[in-house]
Amino acid sequence: MSPEEKMILAARLRAIADGLLVPTATLTGLPPELVQGFVEGTTTGAVAAAKAPKSRKRSAYTRKYKAAFKRVAPKYKLKSGKWKKDGFKRAVREAHKIAGGKKR
Repeated sequence: MSPEEKMILAARLRAIADGLLVPTATLTGLPPELVQGFVEGTTTGAVAAAKAPKSRKRSAYTRKYKAAFKRVAPKYKLKSGKWKKDGFKRAVREAHKIAGGKKR
């Protein structure tokens, strides 16, 4: 899209926004500047949210390890839900073993 087309599109969008904001301002009894500021603030936040960095894709091994850990963890926990002595360390080791780590 060329810069001229972008300018034309921006002008059209501003015209549409003005057409929506003026009736809204008169209907609510608020000053048009206040309504416009509110709308611009919300759209700015939406744009910032859309530009949020995407999370990394989890590897196949990480997914296997997560599932294995969830299966194994209850064996190393007490009835109260607390870990047994050295239970977390043992659960981690067993989950890595099941997931198939260190195949070098």
